[in-house]
Amino acid sequence: MFDGLYFEYPIVALVILFFILCAIVCKIKLPSIYFAHVSQFMQVSTASSKLLLFLKWLSITMLILSLMSPVKDEPYELEPKKGYEIAQKLDASESMKAKAFDENNRDLTRFDVVKEIVSNFILSRKNDNMGIVVFGSYSFIASPLTYDSNILKGVVSNLHIGMAGKSTALFESLAQGVNLLKTSKATTKIAILLTDGYNTPDSEFPYDAAIDFAKKHDVIVYPVGIGKPNEYNQKMLREIAKETGGISFGASNANELSQVYAKINELEKSEIENETFSFLRYYYIFPLLISFLSLFLYIFFRNKRGYN
Repeated sequence: MFDGLYFEYPIVALVILFFILCAIVCKIKLPSIYFAHVSQFMQVSTASSKLLLFLKWLSITMLILSLMSPVKDEPYELEPKKGYEIAQKLDASESMKAKAFDENNRDLTRFDVVKEIVSNFILSRKNDNMGIVVFGSYSFIASPLTYDSNILKGVVSNLHIGMAGKSTALFESLAQGVNLLKTSKATTKIAILLTDGYNTPDSEFPYDAAIDFAKKHDVIVYPVGIGKPNEYNQKMLREIAKETGGISFGASNANELSQVYAKINELEKSEIENETFSFLRYYYIFPLLISFLSLFLYIFFRNKRGYN
């Protein structure tokens, strides 16, 4: 139990020198008392004085030990999880307002369907460290990497069309997803790039820079185009997948999009490095309790008849 125990303030131990000095110099002088049968009294007095002396010094010593703050480092590790570190990059541009993507509920917009399917995907990937990137005219990180699927689901449910502008900054979102994953220590880093349009013509972020950034940090990109084949840049998405080692997908309706995510869900797991933390456990309460009990007994016996 006490292996690895140490004191935070060992210098406090020097305080005991003050008590030793005081015991030598500051002796209490009591008046002499003469009465019969003194030998019998001395036997009782000697025994009681030894007990009181022991209790007094036990109380002082334990109090000083408590002030020295005995503590122990107890390291523990989060179990390593098998899974990917995934950046979900979702297109929230104006074109995502298009309806009839779900044949069972034609009033839903594409973005409504995407949010539902992505939420289900998040809940199915319990061991993945996942983050959310949203893009339109610009891109931003809606959620950093986390294992908490409930937090991610809550973030997705609060996303809405146009929150990042009306256009489609496709290349900027690609770079933003890599930026989310670049410090990851996972052996496999995945970016799922979902869009229903073409990159904004006047985008300031070039394609080559985004691809080089993804390659530099070993991020595999899985582009997913949704809608009719002519609504998004199939050629560009295939090129992104080819350059980064991923696979390009297309989905013209909700059912096909569900199948795409089911396919991604079959990807091989990879080991994510576990994390080690240190927990400080303090033990000052034990010597403090002993000191208190010793002091209590000292006062009790000191005032008891026959111990004076």
